[in-house]
Amino acid sequence: MRIEDYALIGDMQSAALVARDGSIDWLCLPRFDSPACFAALLGSERNGHWWLGPTGRQPATRRRYRPDTLILESEWDTPTGTLRVIDFMPPRDVNPDVVRIVEGVSGTVEVSTTLRVRFDYGRIVPWVRRTDGHLQAIGGPDSAWMHSPVPLKGGDYAHRATFHVKEGERLSFVFTWHPSHEPMPAQIHCENQLEETEAMWADWVARCTYEGPYREAVVRSLITLKALTYAPTGGIVAAPTTSLPEDLGGVRNWDYRYCWLRDATMTLDALIGSGYLDEAAAWRAWLLRAIAGRPQDLQIMYGVAGERRLTELQLGWLDGYEDSRPVRIGNQAVNQLQLDVYGEVMNCLYESRAMGLPPDDRAWSIQRELLDYVEDHWHEPDEGLWEVRGPRRHFTHSKMMCWVALDRAVKYVQEFGRTGPVDRWLALRDTIHAEICDKGYDPRRNTFTQSYGSTELDASLLMMPSVGFLPPDDPRVRGTVAAIEKELMSDGFVLRYPVAADNDVDGLPGGEGAFLACSFWLVEVMAKQGRKEEATQLFERLLALRNDVGLLAEEFDPRYGRQVGNFPQAFSHVPLILAARALS
Repeated sequence: MRIEDYALIGDMQSAALVARDGSIDWLCLPRFDSPACFAALLGSERNGHWWLGPTGRQPATRRRYRPDTLILESEWDTPTGTLRVIDFMPPRDVNPDVVRIVEGVSGTVEVSTTLRVRFDYGRIVPWVRRTDGHLQAIGGPDSAWMHSPVPLKGGDYAHRATFHVKEGERLSFVFTWHPSHEPMPAQIHCENQLEETEAMWADWVARCTYEGPYREAVVRSLITLKALTYAPTGGIVAAPTTSLPEDLGGVRNWDYRYCWLRDATMTLDALIGSGYLDEAAAWRAWLLRAIAGRPQDLQIMYGVAGERRLTELQLGWLDGYEDSRPVRIGNQAVNQLQLDVYGEVMNCLYESRAMGLPPDDRAWSIQRELLDYVEDHWHEPDEGLWEVRGPRRHFTHSKMMCWVALDRAVKYVQEFGRTGPVDRWLALRDTIHAEICDKGYDPRRNTFTQSYGSTELDASLLMMPSVGFLPPDDPRVRGTVAAIEKELMSDGFVLRYPVAADNDVDGLPGGEGAFLACSFWLVEVMAKQGRKEEATQLFERLLALRNDVGLLAEEFDPRYGRQVGNFPQAFSHVPLILAARALS
């Protein structure tokens, strides 16, 4: 299946990807970053999957989410009737459950299912036994139960069944994970859980304050962002997958199942602006726990509970999505210096207070420590927003976000009555602004550049107006936007930066698609410059890239006409929301 052929279900602690043909090919339990028990997405079906659909295995005729929910409905029209499969993960009580309800819509349909459980990212074939008519799979610390209304027959390290479903008939299958040392978990009532799950999502969506012309797209993106939130702690993962390639067949394969401060703060900006302050409060609490300690020890990302050690490893037994190797877990970028995150954190905490989040003395104390670090280190080179694996540089965007950190600190004091060395912050803020306009700007071409002394462009420069560094109608901003439109677009979509053999900025071989966030940033700045018609045309073209259930990966590759990168990607859905807000 193509990346865009998948849909997401989740319980706000983990998530599964369901293919258009009815196969769950990716599922990590009990957390987003746990080892996968279904890993066919990055290997083959022998690495674990759960297929359920009409015998013959064909793509669903149509799919949809139930309105304002994360409950997936897939329908197949067959020569003998129509079948519906309802997939969801109910909000967790104790153990995570995946529920699949098979419903006969019309006629009588022959249905088949195949279950292969493979713990530890498809490596461990479990020991399977039957207990009270149910299947239990055990492998080391992991155990999973399959509660099936039809007998499952074992063979070739899989369990299968074929049965018939008549019009009006509903059969419920439940897959439940739990630690292998614990007793069999209580079985859930699927129909009750379906009703409760639908009500929970509908109640949450009802709090959305966005009422513009793109409400459907905005709401679907908000639900996706909520699904990427780890409910016990408030952490927000960048995506529920690892190693879906940015370049098909290439090495640009990363693990995104962690909480990037940058991605999370941008996600919170979208949620706060749509009326979701509870999520902001939970994330602020997560942030304060995660970054507690010395400011010089601040990381750009953490585990969902605030873990700091995210060691990068390669899984050699997995062939990778469409032979894109290596498959990685963990992320080496955790050790990078990315100075822009200080500005992202300060901006998010400022926006949260401005929208009504109660004050927090401990939060301000930590912010003061972070600002001290910015004052001492803003002038250093770093790996930047795109966490390049080439040499450190003085990235213009990183310097701009250091300016943002100081600017929001000043506003914090002026608007919320906090104490701090405002005069010193103001002076340094102005110094950084002047340096960026001097060293990060090419007057000959009338454009800001990716880094000091560079001639390359960078899509992150499109954010200058949105963070308040310069107004959208400033001639230098207009010149930068024009240069990016001329030099950094492929088939009408914005690239992050030039990727070529003679450009060593990211230190990696191969190319990549168009990073979708960058094109949404262009929509936003176009709208702010009064180019409403152009902005609307680009925005609606971007909306058309969403798959049939409204989801976006990290990138779109014009070379293949396909979505690429981890999926679904918070960093794509967040700027969609912000661009829709700008157009409205």
